[in-house]
Amino acid sequence: MIVASPDYLSRRGSPQVPEDLLTHDCLGFNFRRVAPTWPFLKDGHEYSLIIKGSVEANNGETLGQLAAEGVGVTRVGVETVQDQIRSGALVPLLEEFNPGDVEEINAVFVGGAHTPVRVRSFVDYLVEALR
Repeated sequence: MIVASPDYLSRRGSPQVPEDLLTHDCLGFNFRRVAPTWPFLKDGHEYSLIIKGSVEANNGETLGQLAAEGVGVTRVGVETVQDQIRSGALVPLLEEFNPGDVEEINAVFVGGAHTPVRVRSFVDYLVEALR
């Protein structure tokens, strides 16, 4: 989900199409495996835009907080910013262009016949909670 604060939008304007982001301060992730692009869906076709900004972080919570403080526009998982959206600190943007991509979450553990019950219970909980 792409979000920004009402304060940021009042200063810089609200993007109407993804290409409008090229003139905005976009806050991104600094993972080596992540390309500096954001995916979009337009007229049934997926495409990506190279985004640029003044700040990068390694987690969605930090990016959401920076966006809520008016630093820029960011794209993070909805679960990391849903409380800030409900409170009005952040506003969803460009929802009609969201491709609906998801990030996989993996639980890695040593399995087998001797897996402790607590580990199996925790993994089962994760599967249900993150479905």
